[in-house]
Amino acid sequence: MSLSGLIAEATGQHGDQALNTMREQAGSPSLAIAGPPALRPLAVAALARAGRTVLAITSTGREAEDLAQALESLLPGDSVALYPGWETLPHERLSPRPDTIGRRLAVLRRLRHPNPADPSTGPLQVVVAPVRSVLQPQVPELGDLEPVSIAIGDSGRELEEIVAALVAAGYARVELVEKRGDFAVRGGILDVFPPTEEHPLRVEFWGDEVEEIRYFKVADQRSLEIAPGGLWAPPCRELMLTEQVRKRAGVLLAEHPELAELLEPISQGNPVEGMESLAPVLVDELRLMLHELPAGSHLLVCDPERVRARAADLVATSAEFLAASWAAAAGGGRAPVAAAAQEAARNSAGVESGRASTRSWPMPPRPRPPRRSRVRRPIAATPRRC
Repeated sequence: MSLSGLIAEATGQHGDQALNTMREQAGSPSLAIAGPPALRPLAVAALARAGRTVLAITSTGREAEDLAQALESLLPGDSVALYPGWETLPHERLSPRPDTIGRRLAVLRRLRHPNPADPSTGPLQVVVAPVRSVLQPQVPELGDLEPVSIAIGDSGRELEEIVAALVAAGYARVELVEKRGDFAVRGGILDVFPPTEEHPLRVEFWGDEVEEIRYFKVADQRSLEIAPGGLWAPPCRELMLTEQVRKRAGVLLAEHPELAELLEPISQGNPVEGMESLAPVLVDELRLMLHELPAGSHLLVCDPERVRARAADLVATSAEFLAASWAAAAGGGRAPVAAAAQEAARNSAGVESGRASTRSWPMPPRPRPPRRSRVRRPIAATPRRC
C-alpha cells in the first residue's frame, strides 16, 4: 500500500510545523529532533523529498529492517535500500553470506553508478543501515565493481567470456546450482544464482545470442517464468583477488606460514572461506560506508543514545570473542586472524557526527545524562552533509 500522499499532506502549507521546520533547516550543521518513535519514517521521508540522499542509522538490524519497510510505503519502493552488516566478527575465519555481500554491493553500485533507466538499479533516496554495517571497515571503491549483466537478445559475447567474468566476481562453478553464488554451464545453457535474487536464473544461448532468460527452482531444477529484467549478478565477494592482492598474499605467506591455509589459496587466485579477515593487510586502505555517499548527503542517527551504546557493545563483544579465540588457540585450536579485528576497533567514534574514520576507535565512554521526568526519546539527530 502506498502512503506517499501522506508525506505531501504532512509537509504541505497546512502540514506539520515540526516536519516543515526540519526540512527548512536541513542544511544546518546540527539539528536535533524529538518525538515518538512512530514519527521516524515520516521524518526520514520528508527529508528525502528535499532532494538529497539520506543515510538513516539505527542501533540494530531489526530496527533497520522495520524502518526500511515503513519507508517503502511512503516513498517509491525502489528508492529505499537496506545496507546490512556482516554476520561474522572481523577476526573469524568465516566469510559473510553471499546474499549479504550481494545486497551490500548492489547498494554501493547504485550510490556510485545509478542507472536512471532502470528503477531497480536507479538512484537511491534513502539508505537504512544498522550501526554495525556503518562501523564495518570495507575495501574502497566497491561501488565501481561491475555486475555481470545479460539481457534477452544480447549478442556478441562468448559464453567463455561470461564465465570468466563470473569467476572474477567471486562465483563458484559447480555441476548443479544449489545456493547463491553458484553457477553451472551445460552446453549452451548458463545457470546463475545471483545473491540478490530469490530464485536462480537460466540463460539459454543460440550461438552467441541470448535466446531466453528464465527463473528456475533449486529443488527440481525446473524452469519458471521469464525474467523480464534479465540477469543482473553483482559480485559475491568484497575482496577481489587482483594481481596486487595475490602478490601481497605471497609475500605474507613467506612471513607468516601459520596462515598458509588462507594465504596460499589467495596467492594462487583462489577464493577461500574467511579471506575477508585479511583485508587490512592485503589492500592499501579500508574505508567506511560513509565515504561512499554522494556529496551533500544527509546523515540521520535514530535514537543517538542507543546507537552509541550499541557501538560500544559491538566493540566489547568483538574483543571478548577475540580473547576467547586466543585462549582456544593456546589449547591447540586455530589462532584467530586479528588484523581485521584491530582495524575494526578503530571505527566507533564519530558515527553521530558523521566524521567516522578508519583511525578513530575505540570510542570513549560517555556519561549518561541525568534522568528527568517526561523526556521523550529523540527519533533522529543531526541531519548532516557528508
